[in-house]
Amino acid sequence: MSVVKPMIVKVKFYVNNEEVGTILLSPKEFRTGSVGFYGNGKLSLGDGAEKGYQAQVQLVRIGSKAEREKEESA
Repeated sequence: MSVVKPMIVKVKFYVNNEEVGTILLSPKEFRTGSVGFYGNGKLSLGDGAEKGYQAQVQLVRIGSKAEREKEESA
């Protein structure tokens, strides 16, 4: 029996070809009914911003809301 691991997506941020941060995205079911991935975090871009930047990243699978609605009505 094989164990299915949840997919984790890593997003890297670069400024002038230098990596400045990474955010891990976890699977998410959005309130809209769509599915995808979401993550957030804080980044420093090296531009002197005292507290850096807060970032959110979401990936939404195209057509997933319609797929889900179709499954639920079956």
